[in-house]
Formats: sequence, C-alpha cells, structure tokens
Amino acid sequence: MFRINRKIHKTVSEFATVEVIEVDGVRSLYLGSVTIQSSMRTKTPLALELAYSRGMMCFLLFTKNAKHVLSIGLGGGSVPKFIHAFCPEITQTVVEINPQIIATARSHFFVPDNDERLNVIEADGLAHLASHPNSTDVLMIDAFDSVGIPPDFCSQDFFDSCEHVLLHDGIFVINLWGSDKNFDIYLRRIEQSFDDKVLMLPTGKPGNIVVCGFKAGFKSTQVQTITQLRERAKMLEQQFEKPHHIEFLSFLEKLCEHNPHNNTQFFMDKK
Repeated sequence: MFRINRKIHKTVSEFATVEVIEVDGVRSLYLGSVTIQSSMRTKTPLALELAYSRGMMCFLLFTKNAKHVLSIGLGGGSVPKFIHAFCPEITQTVVEINPQIIATARSHFFVPDNDERLNVIEADGLAHLASHPNSTDVLMIDAFDSVGIPPDFCSQDFFDSCEHVLLHDGIFVINLWGSDKNFDIYLRRIEQSFDDKVLMLPTGKPGNIVVCGFKAGFKSTQVQTITQLRERAKMLEQQFEKPHHIEFLSFLEKLCEHNPHNNTQFFMDKK
C-alpha cells in the first residue's frame, strides 16, 4: 500500500532538533532520532493514539479525587490535551524546558493555550520539583530526549524528589522503555522511593512500560480491591467513548498479570 509520508515541520534549538512527520494521517513528533515521541491522528486530535499514553491515564483507576496533575515533559501534549478535554475536575501544570517543543505542540498538535485549568510553563523540570514539595495529586514523567531518558531523570535523588512533590496519597506515573538495559535499576530505585508501593504496566512488546508509585497515604484513601478496580474500569470505559476509548479493563488485566496480587488486592508492600 502506498503511504503518504511528509515532513511538515523542523526546528533546531540548543536542546534538540524538533521534527513533525505525518504518515497516512498520523502526525508524529521526533526529537533528533527515529524514535516517535508523540503521535496524533489528525481526524481525531484528542484521541490518545499511542498505547503508552492511554496506559498513563490508568492513574484514574486508582483515584476518584485527583484535582491537580503535574507533568514534566510536554512532547506533543497528548495526555495533557486529553485531560483538559475530558477531565474537567482536574487542573494541570506542565513543565517543559524546550520552548520549541511548546510552540510545536501548540502549532501542530492542537495543545490549547493556557487557561484556568492548564498551565504550560517553560522551565527546568528538576528545579520545579525541588521547589514544589507536597503540591500535586498526580505526577507524570515523560521526559525522553534524542538518546533516551536524561541521566538526571533516573537517579535515586530524582525519584525521591518525585515522591516528595506528591501530596500524602499521591500517585507517580512514569513512562519507561522496557528494552532499556537499565530498566531494572530504575524500577528498584522507584521501589525504594515509594517503599515498594509500585505497579508496572507493559503497554507493548518490547516497548513502553508505565510504572506507577503510590505515596504512603494512598492505602487509606483510595480504591483498594481488584473487584473495585474492575468496576471502576468498566465505568471509565463507558465515560471515554470511541474514538476516545481507553482500554482500562485490558490494562487492569495486564496489571494483574505483571504484579503480585492475591486475587483480592495488589501486594504493594513487602510482607
């Protein structure tokens, strides 16, 4: 089949080469490598095209009360855009260091302008974390560059900072690459920062793995049993109808497959 492939945007900055390429109606963001950073189907720009981006929305399985989401790394803005459109109870702060990415996300991926529920700021994500302890219900990290995860975004100090920025029952969500030779090291560091209250969600083979960490106060305030999670997944699937569907039930089954549980609840503590 003939595929229409066209480069529609390119800028070069001190941080990275930012390119946008469209293939058969799917527009993708690249940062100086062949790895896709973000994708959007132009006919349904609010839908989450990539499985890992839908997987990152699984924080909604575990909380009914999230009021604020902090994201480090904008990319094409798929998840912030989705939350802005379909989760009116949530306000967001998105921190992105590269002004060209912010401009491109708005000019080519339809990320809306800042308003009372969305604030995209040009700043250093590490500095923002350090200066905003105990400030958000959900922290999302999706901070890849042309060669992978920057070293400062996978150290023990970094994951400790992620835990500190969350409110007492907050949830940490990070996109990792499953084939990364250091994946197990990163996972152990996250487990240390979150006292082993960690779940991992593979979203492809051998692709992205979404890892969630839960702060100490999570147990007493949030959804607990797998039965409750299954009912919530059904409700969420009805809430986000096609073409904005998210396969929450399928993701829950993957969580059960890849994380210890006793058919009643996940084991998020060492016993």
